[in-house]
Amino acid sequence: MPEPEKTALKQKIRDRMMSLEAAELETAKEHYERFLAEARLDDREQHDNSDIAEARENADLAAAFDHPVKDHHAKIDVLESLDFALTDTIEAGAIVGFEGRHFVVAVSTDRFDVDGVTYMGISMQSPIYKAMNGMGAGDTFTFNGRTVEIDEVF
Repeated sequence: MPEPEKTALKQKIRDRMMSLEAAELETAKEHYERFLAEARLDDREQHDNSDIAEARENADLAAAFDHPVKDHHAKIDVLESLDFALTDTIEAGAIVGFEGRHFVVAVSTDRFDVDGVTYMGISMQSPIYKAMNGMGAGDTFTFNGRTVEIDEVF
């Protein structure tokens, strides 16, 4: 694939990752805000034990959704600041292909499609990234007891 096409593809992949993380962030915020609102007791003078227990449970659920909100904010920050320039070395911002799979070295994500190809984001802390960090197309690495050859890096 020519360099201009690779550059355009990397931009599409980055944009898709940003939109997915933004959607996940909005969902997490909605859950957090809903449970937080339900955790507030109304203005009545007295509340029975079930009102108090329900409010406490909703407060706990809101707190549980606070972590995903922060996590998605952090992923968006990484994606915004990451250099997605073309590269021939596996590093942050690289697209890596092997065994028919394609990975984006950025943040961990579920699988997603761009132009009919399925990608998955991996973080720089992931074991697979650590096994292939700094390598290029044609290099091999061992992961989970298997030797894998890297088909492409850009």
